[in-house]
Amino acid sequence: MISPTATEIFIQGITHDGRTFRPSDWAERLAGVMCSFRPGGAYPGSHLSYSPWCVPTTINGVKCVVVNSALREAEPMAWDFCVNFARDNDLQVAEACLVPDPDHQHKAGLQRTPPTPVKKP
Repeated sequence: MISPTATEIFIQGITHDGRTFRPSDWAERLAGVMCSFRPGGAYPGSHLSYSPWCVPTTINGVKCVVVNSALREAEPMAWDFCVNFARDNDLQVAEACLVPDPDHQHKAGLQRTPPTPVKKP
């Protein structure tokens, strides 16, 4: 059961009985299906990149998909699709928060612009 206050869920490519989920590119496939669900909605060419709400990654050698709770708020059916995918395939799910790797973001050109400081009167 996923708590309603979860910030992100990690769908892990390991079944509850410890087997590695196949096919090996399942995380990229799931994230690819979800690419149109993004802040501001789909736009021309959005199918060429992953949604920031559903990102494939590898953690400790395990393929995972990180699904942000913003997807649940913006597109409840898309959120349900991800959760049901995990349940139907008996995949382990963890609630957590992905901490960005600044070095990886810089190399991939994904560096976020720092927030503008607030001027005090």
